[in-house]
Amino acid sequence: MTHTRKHRGTEHGRSTTPARHRSGPSARRALRRETPSTVGLLVDAEDFAAMRRYRSFAFDDHTVYLREVEGLLRAFAARGEHTSVALFDPQDYAEFCAGAGLDPDLRGSRSRFTAEVAATGATVAYTGQPIDALIPLLVSAAVRRATWEYATMLLADLGDCRDCGQDIGRAAFDRASHLLARLLEAAGPGTHHLVCTVPAKDERLLAVLHTTRGAGDAPDGPDRFEPSEGAEFAGVLAVGVALETRGGVVLRTTAPDTRDRVYGWRLVRGSLVPLSAGEVFDAYCTDADTGEPVPPEPDVEYRAGFDLGTDEPEAHH
Repeated sequence: MTHTRKHRGTEHGRSTTPARHRSGPSARRALRRETPSTVGLLVDAEDFAAMRRYRSFAFDDHTVYLREVEGLLRAFAARGEHTSVALFDPQDYAEFCAGAGLDPDLRGSRSRFTAEVAATGATVAYTGQPIDALIPLLVSAAVRRATWEYATMLLADLGDCRDCGQDIGRAAFDRASHLLARLLEAAGPGTHHLVCTVPAKDERLLAVLHTTRGAGDAPDGPDRFEPSEGAEFAGVLAVGVALETRGGVVLRTTAPDTRDRVYGWRLVRGSLVPLSAGEVFDAYCTDADTGEPVPPEPDVEYRAGFDLGTDEPEAHH
């Protein structure tokens, strides 16, 4: 007969002694390192001045404030904590407090507003960049978010086609997405920078998209870009398609060992019509705000836009 010796605290070779769990301050510190943080940032002196009317706001110098925020972000990063930065807009904050019945002169109210912006607005992840580099990224993200929201609102307000009942905004977005796919397919390998401008009811909308497609062994690989940027670009283009405004698209392609190439199209009745090389030059070398000529860049070729075909989905009105 074989005798099996049973060791205290083990069963079938596994320990039955309860695991020791951390609790108290050390556990809370460990949990804190796994909890993301969001810092609301007053990016310019005007917004900073607006917040100084609150007695609980502890700063009186914008430069010092930015330096302290940067120090806080670095401290979070040194502890291994993920932190994002949100744009803190004093006017939106006042409206938020009024709508929620909060006292705007409380730190807790500012925390609740920052959490709301983090959930619904534009944020930028802090990766160690200096505050002077972080601010333009944050402003750009906020502008892109506002453009996307305005474009989607315009598309949603168009309603349904009176002839077929189809959602006009959705049909325009599908067509714009198809045009973008055709454009990227025709552009081929390389790094592409696309700009779409569309005049809308109250302002000019602008969207930018950066894409890359492999070369060498995989020239036909898929285009790589941020999905949010692609949706924003298609949304702005869709506004032009739906409203039949005279917007345009410019594409700049960069590839190794070649000169940069610039192409252009005008938006006419919901279609992208190629510009000539001369029209591309004029469009690219003219200041959009002042109309003044801009010197052409060296080592850049200005080319006619390529034909995107006519098989895009039908737009509805």
